[in-house]
Amino acid sequence: MAENDTARAMRTIIAIIGKRNVGKSSLINAIAGQEIAIVSDIAGTTTDAVAKPYELLPLGPVTFYDTAGLDDEGQLGEMRIKATKKVLYRSDIAIIVCDNNGLDEAEKSMIDEVKKLDIPFLIAFNKSDINQASDEDKSYCQNNHIPFTEVSANKKSNITKLKEQIISIVPAELKKEPVLAGDLFTEGDTVVMVVPIDLAAPKGRLIMPQVQVLREILDCDATALVVKERELDAALDNLKQKPALVITDSQVILKVSGDVPDDIKLTTFSIIFARFKGDIEIMVKGAKAIDALKDGDKILMAEACSHHAQADDIGKVKIPRWLSQYTGKELHFDFFSGHDFPEDLEKYSLVIHCGSCMLNRVEMVRRLRECVRRGVPITNYGVAISKTQGVLERVVKPFGL
Repeated sequence: MAENDTARAMRTIIAIIGKRNVGKSSLINAIAGQEIAIVSDIAGTTTDAVAKPYELLPLGPVTFYDTAGLDDEGQLGEMRIKATKKVLYRSDIAIIVCDNNGLDEAEKSMIDEVKKLDIPFLIAFNKSDINQASDEDKSYCQNNHIPFTEVSANKKSNITKLKEQIISIVPAELKKEPVLAGDLFTEGDTVVMVVPIDLAAPKGRLIMPQVQVLREILDCDATALVVKERELDAALDNLKQKPALVITDSQVILKVSGDVPDDIKLTTFSIIFARFKGDIEIMVKGAKAIDALKDGDKILMAEACSHHAQADDIGKVKIPRWLSQYTGKELHFDFFSGHDFPEDLEKYSLVIHCGSCMLNRVEMVRRLRECVRRGVPITNYGVAISKTQGVLERVVKPFGL
């Protein structure tokens, strides 16, 4: 697979942040070994974040983000800083770059902000070909247990050491091989995937969660049987042995739960992703808040990707309709997509998030933590649908819930 082919959500996100003109763009070019970011002596050349996919071995596929300077000025500068912080919010790792002027209050403020977000980070003292890092700055890093490296992006010195340090601070969970549903079946088992083909499905393709689960089944040396919901009953009858697991699209869970015998494990793609990309227990608990909704409550519908809404869009039409029917309440819905996540979460009685197949796990976990910290229940599409259809207990049972 080419380095650009790995899905964005499966990459480790590394943000390169710092003040203007400290050499962030030069550093990302030195790491990548090619001219990706525009380099200039004029402060503030980088405006929007520039993404560079890269294969950082032995870690694997990563994306480096070259960001605007956090000391930018004026109204436009404030917008650039806000965009930089959005990148930082969804990053797995941060590299704080400073030049031969060393650490000042601006860098130390960045360090505090990164610590608050619980993001592993290191400091790159750039332009070491001009001046070495001061003893005071080195002591500051050592006393605060902050890894650091002196580099010269211009001379390409210590770049290999910087890469090794990046790998050394990668969170353990990102080094582990993630499991979707592979712990729910064993080698030789049959897993049935129920995949309805609706208007929102990409023409000629399956959606990402379905493809990832299918690949995992094959990697585990199990047998995958893929059917539409109308063929499920016949497919089950034709099997000599009952399947170890049935995984279905959430939108047809009510029909599928009626067709699948109670002694066969059943779940949904969205619920699998609730565990794979976040914390399934938090989302199941969040779904229980649906029973407490009142007239006038506001619900945040959050999607990770932007797409043209179909006439019966799952997030904008179906779930709001099912939720209103289930509760019998007059509810109000706000819709957010992409990497936007509102700062005023407290005004919502519930957040319902998509399966987050286009987010990396760190960003999704951070969203979960933010909601929990502010006392706002959060769940995801599949968990909410299963709740409104009365089958939530059954589809989370395979996970011991």
